[in-house]
Amino acid sequence: MTHTTDTVLVIILLSVLLSLGSSRLKALVETMALQGIMVSLVPILLDYGADGHVGGSLIFVQIMIVIKGVLIPGLLFTAARRMTIKREIEPIIGYHASLLAGLIMIMVSTLVTQRMHLTLPVGREMLLTTAITTLAAGLFLMMSRRKAITQVIGYLMLENGIYLVGTALTKQSHTLYVIEFGVLLDLLVGVMIMGIILNNINHAFDDVDTTYLGSLKD
Repeated sequence: MTHTTDTVLVIILLSVLLSLGSSRLKALVETMALQGIMVSLVPILLDYGADGHVGGSLIFVQIMIVIKGVLIPGLLFTAARRMTIKREIEPIIGYHASLLAGLIMIMVSTLVTQRMHLTLPVGREMLLTTAITTLAAGLFLMMSRRKAITQVIGYLMLENGIYLVGTALTKQSHTLYVIEFGVLLDLLVGVMIMGIILNNINHAFDDVDTTYLGSLKD
């Protein structure tokens, strides 16, 4: 694995910790945009490091960067601006505890990777550690935050983690691009639907705290 790939993986891990420790929704969306771009670059960097060229995979990477790094974050920015919400004030789990949980996730992911060392393609250890950490952090973010938009961001991080796990465990990156492109289209539709739902929740409760949904009656 090249030094450039390692640098990208470190940036992804830092984006995970920033997401767990940030209360500002704008900063969260910007972090997810950065993470989406970095995640999109990983397979093509692996291909370049192995073969010295990127071939026809570049077009898939460009599409992924546009969707993960521009289109989906843009939709989230629009949703947050319409609802005039700036921060996640009272998360279920506090931000310092969330950062500690993130560090624990990195350590546990490293242990899991060491156990799977023999079944991994050569040089993918750090990638799998990053992948498991990102996946777990996305699930944690979905469960530990009250605002619906933050939970959507957690879902996006979860998808990034799943994609990185697939990248770490497979040698057929071209097949992975096609699968990821199909998943991204579904994800884009899902984010658009969530934007509509967020708008409706905001109109009904003047907030997007999902705990208010428990007060709904027939």
